[in-house]
Amino acid sequence: MKTLFNNYLNTFKGLSKEVWWLSLITLINRAGTMVIPFLSLYLTKSLNFTMSDVGWIMSAFGLGSVVGSWLGGKLTDKIGYYKVMAFSLLVTGFLFIALQFLYTFVSFCLGIFLVMLVADMFRPAMFVALSAYSKPENKTRSVTLIRLAINLGFSAGPAVGGIIITTLSYGGLFWIDGITCIIATLVLVNVLNPKKAKILDDVITENPKSAYQDKAFLIFLVAMVLFGIVFLQYFSTMPLYYKDVHHLSEFEIGILLGMNGFFIFLFEMPLIKWLENTNFTKSGLMLFGAILTGLSFIILNFTPWIGILIIGMLLMSFGEMITFPFSNAFTMDRAKKGNQGEYMALYSIAFSIAHVFGHNAGMRMADAVGFENTWYIITLLATLSILLLFILRQYLNAKKKHKEKIKDEEEKDILWI
Repeated sequence: MKTLFNNYLNTFKGLSKEVWWLSLITLINRAGTMVIPFLSLYLTKSLNFTMSDVGWIMSAFGLGSVVGSWLGGKLTDKIGYYKVMAFSLLVTGFLFIALQFLYTFVSFCLGIFLVMLVADMFRPAMFVALSAYSKPENKTRSVTLIRLAINLGFSAGPAVGGIIITTLSYGGLFWIDGITCIIATLVLVNVLNPKKAKILDDVITENPKSAYQDKAFLIFLVAMVLFGIVFLQYFSTMPLYYKDVHHLSEFEIGILLGMNGFFIFLFEMPLIKWLENTNFTKSGLMLFGAILTGLSFIILNFTPWIGILIIGMLLMSFGEMITFPFSNAFTMDRAKKGNQGEYMALYSIAFSIAHVFGHNAGMRMADAVGFENTWYIITLLATLSILLLFILRQYLNAKKKHKEKIKDEEEKDILWI
């Protein structure tokens, strides 16, 4: 048991001090966004908005995320990741506090759009910082550590948020959210100041290539949008399926969803460490992760047996654990020859787009054609994502062989001379 524990700890070795600090800042920030899971309840119970109103507000939420990710990438390339992260965290803190004083439908739509615009400027800047503070061989594990921080933050946030609502009211949520963002800013300024922090991989490109001209990256982005739409069903449509079809209680649904976070915490870092030491390519691993996630939906239609839900959750969890870290590392690799902020922004935008359409589309399909047909449609989307990732792998392999052929010919010419 002791050996297993030591082996687990060893998977975290070699990561820079700055990456650990960045993970702590991310944990504080994500744990602080505890208002988000309770937003629909707050809007309907406290502000008496209709479900239709809430739908439009969530659309404004998603659009703010898209614009913020794009703007964050642009500013990161112009003024640097540090200034963007500090600005985003600090201003988001004050905007969260101010959000509780908006009571009308139009003002709340504009307010949540602005909050998400500023808040999601942080994401591309953070990923560029992560790349700078990581050795090239540690980038995938660094991303995995950030993912652990995000998962822990999202796990702790709703639990703490529920306590705050019962003791302080919904207003307390906005205050705590704002204060945690400001605390995260103070941590950032004190421990990640560029004058103090150690840059391990400072990539400077003479003639940066636009991400919009990178054919392989554009194929990858479309695949990630589709994968994001499929993946997000587990956090919107799937709980309804558990309750309406399999008649699980809220407690049982919570345990099943909690398995996802538990498996990520327990297995993701050792799994990534092991996969990094194999000969698999990043594109091949993303393809395998997408296949596992797609299978997690189609198997639900095979049998009414309750245990299939656990198998589905396991398949999705391992699919997520493989696809997300390696897709992020793939983006970092592509960004080395271009505008890093632009690349990381487009990667963030891919999942913001998935958020805009994924939740709403899944629930509408379930209502219109039933859960069984919905899982067939979602599996079809997963298959399209898998097909695109397969095309990406073939394209990259062809490019690699072409480069090797040119290199061989050049070496032959040199020998002939």
